[in-house]
Amino acid sequence: MQGHIGRQLQQRFNELAPQERRVASFILDHFEDLAVYSAADLARLSGVSKATVTRLFRRLGYADFKAVKAHARELRHYGVPLAAASDALGEGAERFARHLAREQENLHRCLERVSATGFDAVVSALDAAPRLAVAGYRNSYPLALHFRQQLLQARSGVALWPAPNQSLAEEIAELDSAAVVVLFGFRRRPRVFDALVDTLAARGQRCLLIGDVTASRYDDRVAWRLECPLDSVSAFDSYAAPMSLICLLANALLHRRLATGRARIDDVTALYESLEELAP
Repeated sequence: MQGHIGRQLQQRFNELAPQERRVASFILDHFEDLAVYSAADLARLSGVSKATVTRLFRRLGYADFKAVKAHARELRHYGVPLAAASDALGEGAERFARHLAREQENLHRCLERVSATGFDAVVSALDAAPRLAVAGYRNSYPLALHFRQQLLQARSGVALWPAPNQSLAEEIAELDSAAVVVLFGFRRRPRVFDALVDTLAARGQRCLLIGDVTASRYDDRVAWRLECPLDSVSAFDSYAAPMSLICLLANALLHRRLATGRARIDDVTALYESLEELAP
């Protein structure tokens, strides 16, 4: 991916001609909307000629404005936070309505892509596997941590990867072919994630991958993949849909082993009280 156009504009701002600076200032103030503007829009809104806009982008190394728009879409696709200077959230009650609409759309898109048979197959695997491992890096780590906590209330033998300051080799070596690994792989993954997926696939390990659309690149190496959109009304991704999917999976697992699951919850609750871990 070509260098971030926003950083290029900031770093080279003082080198630009006065008219080019007007375009650069407008882009930096409305970066989130760059992918929806045309070159003519930028010229009109910046008060310059279209030739000035074209000259600016060629100075930055882009063949034409189509390449600029493709770059802006690619940045957002891979999770780069892009925010306009204007209030993209809206004002007053509008901000809540826009946020709610986007969250509902994300959840709807997430669940409509999951078939009932595919979901049941995932839950059956989570139930039957003698051991589970749950892994996630960066923004995916809190999701993995929460999913493990939910699973542990319904069943035993659930590990969390990676442990702080620990390597994964020893953890992977402990698994047998019956174990299932749950990978949370949302965008802006570290490079080590690719190596982890490749290693697990090479060892024939069954994996469930939960991620956004960019995780589709791993389809040939995992047994199951569940997709959750992260779109929001502004720069930062929303993880409401993944958290909702975690809730659905954990509840489905509990109901599949309801008798033993209830007994385990009772045991855990008694230990909470014995250890005085939770406030009343």
